[in-house]
Amino acid sequence: MAEQVEDVSTLPLPDAFLDFLRQNGLDPSIYAASHSTPRYIRLKPGCETHLVEIEAEIKCKLKEVSWLPNFYYLSPDVGIASTKAYQEGKIYGIDAASGAAVVALDISPGDHVLDLCAAPGAKLCMILDILGCSGTVTGVDVSRHRLAACRTMLQKYTLGDHCRLFVADGTTFSLIPVRVCLNSKSYIAAAEEQLEVYKEWTSRRPWKERKQAAKTRENGASQFFSQIQDPELMFYGRHSGVVGLSKCEVFQSVNNHELLQFGYDKVLVDAECTHDGSIRHVQKFEQWGWATLQRRVLDAERTDFLTILQLKLLTNGFRLLKVGGFLVYSTCSLTLAQNEDVVEQFLSQTASAELLEMDAAKKWPCKSSRIPKTLRFDPLTSSTSGLFIAKFTKLAV
Repeated sequence: MAEQVEDVSTLPLPDAFLDFLRQNGLDPSIYAASHSTPRYIRLKPGCETHLVEIEAEIKCKLKEVSWLPNFYYLSPDVGIASTKAYQEGKIYGIDAASGAAVVALDISPGDHVLDLCAAPGAKLCMILDILGCSGTVTGVDVSRHRLAACRTMLQKYTLGDHCRLFVADGTTFSLIPVRVCLNSKSYIAAAEEQLEVYKEWTSRRPWKERKQAAKTRENGASQFFSQIQDPELMFYGRHSGVVGLSKCEVFQSVNNHELLQFGYDKVLVDAECTHDGSIRHVQKFEQWGWATLQRRVLDAERTDFLTILQLKLLTNGFRLLKVGGFLVYSTCSLTLAQNEDVVEQFLSQTASAELLEMDAAKKWPCKSSRIPKTLRFDPLTSSTSGLFIAKFTKLAV
């Protein structure tokens, strides 16, 4: 262990963080390669002919990631935010490990996918890229401003047609995919009954909605919890299934038995965590102050809160999954408490859940975790950010 500490002694990490790693059974040397971990980008399908042009603009050769289609890597100090290719939506930044979590979903044409913790939106965009002009994606996040950033990404990359976004608590969200509307009325019938139906989405919200938003801001935090208890439809594309439906149809509730048949085909739960697997995230605390790191990452009470939250998110995401569907649970933490421990507790209380092998992982530069069929990426092993991935299916029991 002494040699391992020397390996990372030059990293700008406080002793308290190194102690946190050791207490959680993590080898600090996994961060030794962090300075050379490349930046990853995904090239939007159909933009392959622009590759030479993009390389000329960023003055850097893009190298293909052999184990992940449409992914490229470049030097970590090369910026892309000011490039024409980025601004025009031809490329976007997403770590290769995060891309692997999306690939693990085995998305098929026509799937209806739930991204239960959608912000900041890169994985959401990748899911929509894979689906193309089929299926739907429902993105959920508890943070309004982060979900607004997702909406901006969808519009920038012209990926929003088959997507709807809800500001909602992922632990209680319960809306079904829009492929089915139980007891739905036709557009004509709704009009005859003078029900208000959703027209094509516009960024200019109706006056009543703007007034309600202003009132919410005035009331401040006292309104926050009521908002997340009642999902708010922030955005919907023209082919997301929302246009032409009434509010009661979009927000209809279903029982657990109906979810077995009408739930989502695929669910991604990339849960909120301490982000200790991302060295770049940890190094941001140099600017924010190490006291902030202590409060947001190292504090035992926060970790306890997060593990409870993670289990609730996983449990609810699985509840919304149809029988035979796939759910991927991931975090960018490398601690056992937020990964293996959560998975084991979930399996112990969910008879219909079964862990699955990830077929694509045979080519991935990752390693097995304590639980068979679950995987870990880390900077030293994978040349990526840290990420834990587990894949489940729902059995008919």
